[in-house]
Amino acid sequence: MPDTLFTNVRIFDGGGEQPFTGDVLVSGNKISRVVKTAYGQRTPPIAGATVIDGAGAFLMPGMVEAHTHFSWNDQPSLDSIQRMPPEEHILWCAGIAERYLDMGWTSCVGAAAAKPRLDVVIRNAITDGTIVGPRYLAASQEITVPGGLGDSTMPHLPQHEFAFGAIVTGADEMRRCVRMFCKYGVDSLKINLSGESITGMPSSQSQFTEAEIASCVDEARRWGKRVAAHARSTWSIKECVRQGIEVIYHCSYTDEEALDMLEARKREHFIAPGLAWLINTSHHASEWGITPAAAKKMGYHEELEAAIESMRAMRKRGIRILPGGDYGFAWTPHGTNAKDLEYFVGHVGMSTMEALLSATAWGGPMMKMGKSIGYIREGCLADILLIDGDPLMDITVLQDKKRILAVMKDGVFHRAPPMRQQQTTRWAA
Repeated sequence: MPDTLFTNVRIFDGGGEQPFTGDVLVSGNKISRVVKTAYGQRTPPIAGATVIDGAGAFLMPGMVEAHTHFSWNDQPSLDSIQRMPPEEHILWCAGIAERYLDMGWTSCVGAAAAKPRLDVVIRNAITDGTIVGPRYLAASQEITVPGGLGDSTMPHLPQHEFAFGAIVTGADEMRRCVRMFCKYGVDSLKINLSGESITGMPSSQSQFTEAEIASCVDEARRWGKRVAAHARSTWSIKECVRQGIEVIYHCSYTDEEALDMLEARKREHFIAPGLAWLINTSHHASEWGITPAAAKKMGYHEELEAAIESMRAMRKRGIRILPGGDYGFAWTPHGTNAKDLEYFVGHVGMSTMEALLSATAWGGPMMKMGKSIGYIREGCLADILLIDGDPLMDITVLQDKKRILAVMKDGVFHRAPPMRQQQTTRWAA
């Protein structure tokens, strides 16, 4: 690959400081040089390099989505998602993977698949170049208990052939289930530790025993895998900390003890609250039969208030909160994921700087890649976005595909800026 030189750009490097004017050189799949420049100053031409004159555009690291369901197919129920035939389902996932990359998400963390191997197959196809998509960590199906969140079976049909989740009872069945998913090649196991009001089991309710959870965590560690949990209830959040479950999704109902526990181990856990699901289910799902009144009756208004209060408290305690809002339902469609950053600013009290860091620098550890992504620094992987506008002034610009002028992943343009030529380009915003 020829070198690429971004010149005359405002660089947000992921370190938390204000952007600076400068140039960035990409060699192979890495950033090889970052240079601060005075206004109007140019780096001398580099032989053979493609030059992108950003004309003052905003250059930032690619974003990381922490709660991704490629196989959720923008339908209004779990049953509708699960019933898509596997052949069509894998094609759907491939198209959605490309959509995420289009919108600037260069890395994604799978949070559960609708069928046992969908995430694994998509991850492998992205890795070997068969399809286009973000760097991806593959998840298992949601592991649940009979009657729990993810048990969509009918009493007159074979249980495990028509289940949305993987259903277990007891520590031994849990261990067998974890081994099965590890055999398939997942990166993480997803366990549903609490309910979900839309399914009839309140979000404040929990269903697993401590022994079943311990079996999941122990077996996952034996295989070198991560565990993530759907944990809305107070008990389930505390159990995640007690049992060392690294990724906690939702984390809505906290108390002081739960917050103290999380703060004490705040470098061991990642929180992705899924505010998009709560906000849109509460207020924007009438078209699909969930009016605000119905959502309130189900308990979503109460949970939204609790979740916002919990996230504000976590932010003050320095607990890592990352974007990922359960996108892939009819009222939270794929591609609108950057709404999370707007919600973080508007509801959680983050500054635009904090929101941008949550989607960049904080994402490297979430992807198990440390500081090799999420930064515009020498030696980092060249995951780069060129933005028309300043997300630090208006975080919503990241929701508009037209404002995302270029997407580079691993040093290769997925979407190149306008008027790009083979050797030398001058692009003006």
